[in-house]
Amino acid sequence: MNSLQKKSLGKTGLLVTSLGLGCTSLGGLYEDMSEEQSFEVVHRSLTLGLNLFDTAPFYGSGKSEERLGKALAQIPREDFILATKVGRVLVPTLGDDRGKKIFVNPLPFRPVFDFSYDGVMRSFEESLIRLKSDRIDILHIHDPDDHYNEAIKSAYPALEKLRTQGVIRGISVGMKQWEMLVRFAHEGDFDSFLLAGRYTLLDQSAMGELFPLCMKKNIGIILGGTYNSGILATGAQPGAKYDYADAPLEILERVSRIEAVCDRHQVSLKAAASQFALAHPAVTAIIPGAATLEQVNENFSLLEQKIPDDFWAELQVQGLISKDAPTPKEAL
Repeated sequence: MNSLQKKSLGKTGLLVTSLGLGCTSLGGLYEDMSEEQSFEVVHRSLTLGLNLFDTAPFYGSGKSEERLGKALAQIPREDFILATKVGRVLVPTLGDDRGKKIFVNPLPFRPVFDFSYDGVMRSFEESLIRLKSDRIDILHIHDPDDHYNEAIKSAYPALEKLRTQGVIRGISVGMKQWEMLVRFAHEGDFDSFLLAGRYTLLDQSAMGELFPLCMKKNIGIILGGTYNSGILATGAQPGAKYDYADAPLEILERVSRIEAVCDRHQVSLKAAASQFALAHPAVTAIIPGAATLEQVNENFSLLEQKIPDDFWAELQVQGLISKDAPTPKEAL
């Protein structure tokens, strides 16, 4: 596979590299990182040729956007594609309600769900300031799971106006479930979706209904969470995470079986997870995170590794991935 292969993202006309950078780590996800380190991660990604950067106000209560904006400030705007999100506004606070549960040393703001028209416009304007940009390429409605009606009736019209004005190119939704994305696809004119964790070696549930619909309507798919929040990177070890919680026994057992196949074919579990996610024709890009230069380099190299066809065939024969799931050999 080619990390730098560019595909058009849905109807946007934006050509994005198959590998992008998810910027949760820049916001201090689980552990803090220095500003210098965040700059190194962004600039190494650019040096390798990646052009897609995905962030959100939620990540570190604005910290990820602020750091990404500083890191990209001297880079020609046409050299990168910028994605961020709306659906939360940041309220000033000095308390412990700054998103500290998963972000270390966030900025002094409390993220509050707000899918109203005015809330979306406010969030967008504040993101432009933090990102030091006059436009956003892809704007996702972020985590509207419990707010569908407001998201489609208020947030979506706001994004439509921004797209008409030319200050965003693509309207998108980013979430961890595929079912609601099907509803959005039927009820709005979306350019792309960001789906986390629902098309992986462990979960191909998005393949049945969402992906064919998106291909029919030319809605590009960006995948996050291709390691299911950890276990497909760490393997089935004690404390391994699956969907941001301790992995249940059945998941640990399934990953152990996948690892056994990896061992037989001398394949990296992480490489298999990354390449499998990209092999579906509905998928335009994946956006793994990185907190160090080594992780940036590794994400790049994982897509370059050769994986034998027999490896994928054995996973399918053992029922470890769907027999209908496209594998990299079929995607060539």
